[in-house]
Parts: sequence; structure tokens; C-alpha cells
Amino acid sequence: MPSRLVRDRMGGVDAYLLVLFASAVTSYVLTPLVLKLSRRMGAVDVPDDRKVHAVPTPTLGGVAIFAAFVVGLAMASALGVFRSSFQLSWPPSELVAIVIGAFVIFAVGMIDDLRGLAATTKLAGQILAAGFVFLGGVRLEWFRLPPFGTLSLGSSDSAVVTIVWIVVIVNAVNLIDGLDGLAAGIASIAAITFFVYSFELNRHLAQVEQTAPLISIVVVGATLGFLRHNFNPAKIFMGDSGSMTLGFLLASATVVGVGRLPPSNPLSESVIFYLPVLIPAIVLAIPILDTSLAVVRRARKGVDIFHADKRHLHHRLLEIGHGHRQAVLIMYAWTAVIAGAGLALSFVPNPFFTLPFVAAAVAILLYTMLPRIARRGIG
Repeated sequence: MPSRLVRDRMGGVDAYLLVLFASAVTSYVLTPLVLKLSRRMGAVDVPDDRKVHAVPTPTLGGVAIFAAFVVGLAMASALGVFRSSFQLSWPPSELVAIVIGAFVIFAVGMIDDLRGLAATTKLAGQILAAGFVFLGGVRLEWFRLPPFGTLSLGSSDSAVVTIVWIVVIVNAVNLIDGLDGLAAGIASIAAITFFVYSFELNRHLAQVEQTAPLISIVVVGATLGFLRHNFNPAKIFMGDSGSMTLGFLLASATVVGVGRLPPSNPLSESVIFYLPVLIPAIVLAIPILDTSLAVVRRARKGVDIFHADKRHLHHRLLEIGHGHRQAVLIMYAWTAVIAGAGLALSFVPNPFFTLPFVAAAVAILLYTMLPRIARRGIG
């Protein structure tokens, strides 16, 4: 068990709650002001045949999300337990590198929201942001692949894998931002799950690494405050500046949280030792699945993989017969069940402990298919 000193240095739950509160209040209070600014600047998303909203909607919500991220970190920097994470140096610390990368990707998203950017230009911006965090030490260095043990990545391999992972998650969150509140809610659930995982993992290993849980809890606050204005019927959209920033922060948190765990540690023979390679994928399973299906679908049709369509998972829920809110809540439920099962298996390596999640998954599946089953019954 970690000593009291180690627990104190890690930062107690109360410190994280203060950061959560600061970021949540900021996004909640600032979003209405950003909404007015969006209208004055003409940053409004006009409905068309590819979109599901019926009225023009302001689309600079990412400004409030990014501001909440900054304020949350400012609160953390004022708390002694987090102060060591904010040291300025070169190469930058992990947290400072993530802040730089987040600013880059937020700026790219803002330009896209205001003027529009080619897909290749946005991709270049994503790679640039990912490169900053890699230079700051946010990188995947170890893979645990049962039953093969631990795979160590060289510098070049680590760079490629880390950057690809970040770019994939950025685009995954961006692609699910198709219904009111969907991306914000799923990002919040994923961030809560990864906060619990990284905080508990550090406690088990007696580590004092704070970046992963800190970034995760800031994302929770930023999304919850924004969600009050973004849930159906949405008063404002987060835009690419919001969805890409959230994807970047989630990806960075998962990399820094699991990518550098030492190959030899007190948990090296336990289930939790092997799960870090899977936990990020489990937590973000729904966005990753949706992105993978979109890439395959567009490749089979011979169209650009960045070409937008209305065949995402949330669109299909609408086609089945669910309402807008129902579709979003179903996606929330799937995300929570999958992430919760992965979290439970991480710290309680007993398959029977996952039975409630299996039962919940069956119930959600039945509810998901209920409109189709009802139509067949009537027919």
C-alpha cells in the first residue's frame, strides 16, 4: 500500500473536485456569452440534408470548452499538490506539452469553424499537435500483449504509434459529434472512467503521476458544464474547435496514463498489468467503432474517407425509430456499460463481477432494437 506521503503528493480527491468545479462552472457560465458572440460573428451552422438539426445554431462552443480547460488547470496550478506538474522547462513537462498541443488543435478547429479548412489541412494540424506532446514525453513506450508479455517500442515506433493513436481519437470524437449532446456526453463518460482508472492505478503502484487524472477531471468539468446548453434541443454546438480539443485531451490522457508504465512493477503478474493496452480502447470503444465503420464504408464506396455522410451509428438509431434524445441516451448507455465493464475487470479480476454489465448490455440491446421489433410485431 502506498504511504500517506505518496497519497498526499498524488493529490486527494478533494483537490480534483475543486478542479472539476472550476472547469464546470467556467463552461456553464461562459457558454451563453460564446453563443451571443457566435451569432454576432455569423458562426452559425445552417441545416442541410446531411444534418439533423432544424434551425440555424451557433457553433463556437469549443471556445467555452477550451476556456474551461484553461481555468481548470489554473485552479490546479494554485493547489500545492499539483504544482510540480506545471514546471516550465525544455523539453516541456508532459502537462505543459499537452497544453501547447491543445492550443494548436483548438486554433485549427476555430479556423475550420469560422472559415472552413480542407481535411488534409486539419489532419496536418492534428499531427502537429500530437508531435508537440510526443516531444514533451507523452508517448507509448510499452505494450503488454498477453500471452506474449511486454513489447518495448523504439523511439521511431513510439512516435508513429503515439501520433496515430492521438489522431485517431481526435477524429473519432469529431465524427460522433452529430447529435445534440452526443460528443460532450460520451467524452464526459470516457473521462470519468479514465480518471478513476488512472487515479486508482497510480495508487496501486504508489506513483505520484498526476497528469492523466488531472486532464481527465478537467475534461469532465468542461463537458458537464457545456452539456447543459448542448443537450437536445441544443442552443449551441461545440464545433470542430470543441470536438477536436476534447478528442486530443482524452487521447493525451490515455497515452500519459498507460503508455509509460514500467514493465516491472508490483502488478506485473495481475490482470491490471495487461489491461492498459486495452483500457483506452475500451473506454473510447463507441467513437472508435463508429470511426472504423465510417472508414470501411467510405473506402468500399471509393469516396474520400473524410467525406461526411449520414450512416454513423447515431444516424442509424434515428432510422430504426428512436427519437433524438433517445438515440443520444442509448449511445451514453452503451459507452457507460462498456467502459464500466473494462474498469471493473481492471481492479476486480473476477469474470463474475462483470455479469451486471452483461445484463445491462442485453437490456440496452433489447431497448435499442425495440422499435424494429415492434414494427415486425405489428406487421
